[in-house]
Order: sequence, then C-alpha cells, then structure tokens
Amino acid sequence: MRARITFSKQGALRYTGHLDLHKLWERAMRRADLPLSYSQGFHPQPKISLAAALPLGFSSLGEVLDVRFNVEILTEEIAARLKDSLPPDIQITSVETVDERAPALQTQVLSATYDVHLTEPVDGSELMRKVEGLLKSETLPRERRNKSYDLRPLIETLNVITEENKTVWLQMKLAARDGATGRPEEVLSALDIEPEYTHVERTLLIFQAEKT
Repeated sequence: MRARITFSKQGALRYTGHLDLHKLWERAMRRADLPLSYSQGFHPQPKISLAAALPLGFSSLGEVLDVRFNVEILTEEIAARLKDSLPPDIQITSVETVDERAPALQTQVLSATYDVHLTEPVDGSELMRKVEGLLKSETLPRERRNKSYDLRPLIETLNVITEENKTVWLQMKLAARDGATGRPEEVLSALDIEPEYTHVERTLLIFQAEKT
C-alpha cells in the first residue's frame, strides 16, 4: 500500500532540516506501530519519500510525503495512530491512498506557493514599484553555488498584498521542478529585502496531475 500524507510544519521545527525530518517521520511511524515497507540490501531503509526539501527557517502548511506499507490499512487509522507519535509542531491535514504504479512523488512537483510576511515596516507603493519592475525584466541573472542561472523564468506569480490595516506582504508562486527551482530568498534579494527580516511560509505544493 502507498499512502500520501499532507502535513504542516510550524514552530521550532522550522529549523529541522530535510534529513532530520525524514528521520522524525520514520521514528513516529515506528512508535505508531505502522507496518512500514523497507528497501532491499545490506542497509534496508523505510520507503518514505518527502516531496520537496523545505529550507531551514521556513514554516509550511502543505508538506507532502509518500510512504509504503506492507499491508493495507485504513487512512483514518494511519492518521489516528500517528497523532500521538508526532510532535505538536507537525499536524496531519490529510491521508490518502496512491496508485502503487504512480511516478515517484519528487518527480511530480511543478511549483510551490509562498506567503512572505515582512517583520520590518515597508512602503507599500515602493514595494509595488519594485515588484512591477522585477516582473517586467526579461532576465534576472543570479548565481547559486558558483553557477549562473536566470531567476526570472522561475517566478510564476508575484503579488503585493495590502491589508485593511495597511500591513503589506508578498505572495509568490515559484517553479519547483528538478533543476529549475525558484527560492523565495533569491526573489527577496532581487527586491532588496533582507531575507532575515521576513517570515516565509510554504502554503502549497503543486503537482503535475493537479495542473490546470
């Protein structure tokens, strides 16, 4: 059986890395006495795969993982068993079954949406001007790990949100394909916003099957 779990990651767990998060889920499933499937070989590993790594410091409302079990088990039972085995900063929002023959989860991610809240006051009209200028740019040359790339085609949408109380924040949808992943901190740097003065939350992962 292949199950897909959608969950939120909040609080102090924002600073838990991808590998540690994987181990956290493995331990939780063992404590919940769920019938995990393991790989073959000298070092069997549980068949758990996270859709996309979440950078340190980011919270999330929509992380996704696939897990394989040796036997069929009701999705409601999976969620119920895990409830007391997970830390409070991880909350399961849904569990569903997935076709065993479906492609690997990681290969199906197309893009991700983010809410970026600013922790320092900002001039809304000035930020709007910068966003409009960025979106009109044909290219946005950047460098990551000593390799040059163009950030512009990785930005699918970028909006300034102004609330009634004049609070200003950003919403963005960035490509998240293998070898073509947009990073919110790179967009913020292009807008002359220091990433450390923001709170970034990934709100949704968009998969190939969901594209409209």
